[in-house]
Amino acid sequence: MSVAPAIQTHQLSKVFGEHAAVKSLTLQVEQGEVFGFLGPNGAGKTTSVKMLLGLIAPTSGTASLLGSPLRHRTTLARVGFLPEHFRFQEWLTAREFLELHGQLYHMEQRDLKARIGELLERVGLTHFAGQQLKTFSKGMLQRIGLAQALLNRPALVFLDEPTSGLDPVGRRLVRELIHELRGQGMCVFLNSHFLSEVEITCDRVAFIRRGEVVRVMEMSALEAQLSVVTIRARGLSSEIVSGIAQWGQEVRQTDDEHITLTIRSESDLPAITRYLVAQGVEVYAIAPSHMSLEELFVETVGEDGGL
Repeated sequence: MSVAPAIQTHQLSKVFGEHAAVKSLTLQVEQGEVFGFLGPNGAGKTTSVKMLLGLIAPTSGTASLLGSPLRHRTTLARVGFLPEHFRFQEWLTAREFLELHGQLYHMEQRDLKARIGELLERVGLTHFAGQQLKTFSKGMLQRIGLAQALLNRPALVFLDEPTSGLDPVGRRLVRELIHELRGQGMCVFLNSHFLSEVEITCDRVAFIRRGEVVRVMEMSALEAQLSVVTIRARGLSSEIVSGIAQWGQEVRQTDDEHITLTIRSESDLPAITRYLVAQGVEVYAIAPSHMSLEELFVETVGEDGGL
């Protein structure tokens, strides 16, 4: 028996007046994977998430969550959400806040009590359970919001900038928690500007630009992307630099002893080395480095984010 995707959309669109915030969004996110949704501000990420959660209605297209149509009440009870801009009831204590959300989920009282204790401990707020949210720092509010998003043991959770306001220790906690959720078979739909966090957390990512998904890729494929090679050598001439271009592209000589170029395969490195030695060049170092997710992001959406 096949398992329905956690998220499936087909040409989902949202138009506000004459402005198309999202255009023909077509995605398939599998259960049990951590999926990154990346794009510059104003690219349509938040609007897409709001449509999937049933907070706004799409203009056209179709979508489903966990195999059910959007706004399916029973299915939404299996979904968690941490928005980027949250406004919690600041007069409630941390425990009261989670109790309120548990009641909204119609959770059984004994289970709710145990779940609250478990989550407060997991996000490091056990000792602050009786403290009002108005006394919490931004990072503490982020942690209690994360606990709220996981309260109902969701099969799918949307995390919008979950590490915003967190210090390095807090970001590490979120990373570890996301890995745990994946291990439990939960699907995590992650939107974050911390691309280094996404790079080590997500299984796949989608890049959205001007309301359209322009690229979807597995993070394991990032290692197979173009490598940037830095060569440090003495005795370089313009003719030798031109000759290196047969193995790569974007060849640049930054000074008398340094060259950078982009190659498709590191298997070309021995041939480049032999060529340089044959030309009488003294080679001191050849250092390849893979393209980072940040570099790929800029390459995909552009320096200006496509705006």
